Amino acid sequence: MGKAIDYYLATNSVWAYLGHDRVVALAKQHGADLAVKPINLGMVFPASGGQPLPQRAPQRQAYRLVEMARWAEFLGKPIHVQPKHFPVDGNPAALWILAAAEVGTAQALALFGAIGRALWEQERDISDPATLTAAATACGLDATALAARARHADMSARYKALTDEAIGRGVFGAPTYVLDGELFWGQDRLDFLARKLAK
Repeated sequence: MGKAIDYYLATNSVWAYLGHDRVVALAKQHGADLAVKPINLGMVFPASGGQPLPQRAPQRQAYRLVEMARWAEFLGKPIHVQPKHFPVDGNPAALWILAAAEVGTAQALALFGAIGRALWEQERDISDPATLTAAATACGLDATALAARARHADMSARYKALTDEAIGRGVFGAPTYVLDGELFWGQDRLDFLARKLAK
């Protein structure tokens, strides 16, 4: 039985976007399963002392842009550090990912990757159903079915339950990867996750 990594992500997180392809490849390399768990940072931050981006000090906001560009260049990933549609409500996209997860983990992972590219590479509005439809269709998913499923009350309940679960486990930001109860916060901690997987 392979190892399982709980993958807490936020659909509007640039760091989740930058780390996504690598955590998927890392899990595959080590035969680990990824449990896709979208969370609502709007609930996580107040519970953990975090601040939404617009409320952070100017120095922190400025350095974030430097780090985004630095990491994107290092990883060879296209990025707009200040995309047209950001900040953006990531909750609709999260519900679509949960709906895709019912089809399969691979489908949910693919959809999150497409949503991240739409926001950070293509400067599209990921709260717009048209953007989500295009992302789902590009992944070979039935966008009409996903949209209908995402509207169900149990999807919203699942999203809140995952957010509550994350808060209860000490998660305070995204992405956070949890392996054997140990938290790894941020795509810049993937090397440490890799070391634990290799043990």
